[in-house]
Amino acid sequence: MQLRALAVASLIALSAVPSLALASTKAPTPALKSIADLPTPLPYPYNEQADAEADLAAAIKAAKKHKKLVLIDLGGNWCGDCRVFAGIIEQPDIKPWVDKNFEVVAINVGRYDKNMQIPARYGVDKLKGVPSFLVVDTKGKLVNDGSFFALTDARHMTPQSIVDWLAQWPAK
Repeated sequence: MQLRALAVASLIALSAVPSLALASTKAPTPALKSIADLPTPLPYPYNEQADAEADLAAAIKAAKKHKKLVLIDLGGNWCGDCRVFAGIIEQPDIKPWVDKNFEVVAINVGRYDKNMQIPARYGVDKLKGVPSFLVVDTKGKLVNDGSFFALTDARHMTPQSIVDWLAQWPAK
């Protein structure tokens, strides 16, 4: 019992220190209860002709200006899970919350043969699937280290679980 009390006290003490507190923000409740309820056709979120470096630089600049995080979405239009994620964050009841907290930049990685220097810059040398996400603060620091591949199976998740995953990182 004393060990449990000590653990609770430690968590309370850690949460009082802003840099050590477990970050989270309240996720909205999507009207959609199932991925099957997404309107079709699903979006093609990745501009295959885009200058990924310029798009990323613009997202970082905007994030600094508006004190948001950058959500780097790495994927390809061939990927059903990538298109499901894009469909979820474009829903009218989710988009304002996403826009308030993140500058989203969709980076086409082709079939793992394009723009791979971007994840490498943040220490991710190999993608284990797509979509993969890097959440970066306004100083360029990766804030979701080790949690890049959680949505690679988005089409088998609920809309709420996808939004809850995003809510782990509040705007800075």
